[in-house]
Amino acid sequence: MAAAGLCGSLCGLHWRLFKLQPITEFSLVRWASKKAGSSSRNRWNHGRPKHRGWKVQDGGFALAGKILVTQRTLKFHPGLNVGFGRNGTLFALEAGRVMVTCEKVDLNWEHTWVVRNYEGRIGQTFYKKYYNVIPEPQHNRFKLIDKI
Repeated sequence: MAAAGLCGSLCGLHWRLFKLQPITEFSLVRWASKKAGSSSRNRWNHGRPKHRGWKVQDGGFALAGKILVTQRTLKFHPGLNVGFGRNGTLFALEAGRVMVTCEKVDLNWEHTWVVRNYEGRIGQTFYKKYYNVIPEPQHNRFKLIDKI
């Protein structure tokens, strides 16, 4: 036990191996504590990107259920035929052309996202981008199959 106390950071197995070796010039060499070769900092590894932002541009076509925008804060608001996901994602409720407009904000102050993002701006007038999906008009070509 007294020898193990002198060891300091070496465990019992390493202490026994170290004690049995004759003291030479090579036994006093420090072991490497890090891998050799490159820098230990991960400078270029910043994790996976989230790819947030516009998925469908203004004037583009979106099918029902297609994601239009992914966002972390309330930067874009849902307009006509656009749904709002729990994580802030805007998605198309109907198929049609996407139209992005800048409109005066009429907020629902009961919504948790609105309270979290605009709590210091109560009573102010400001404008935000709204995503709208304009459905394509239906065709008027019907074929008479049977008369009653």
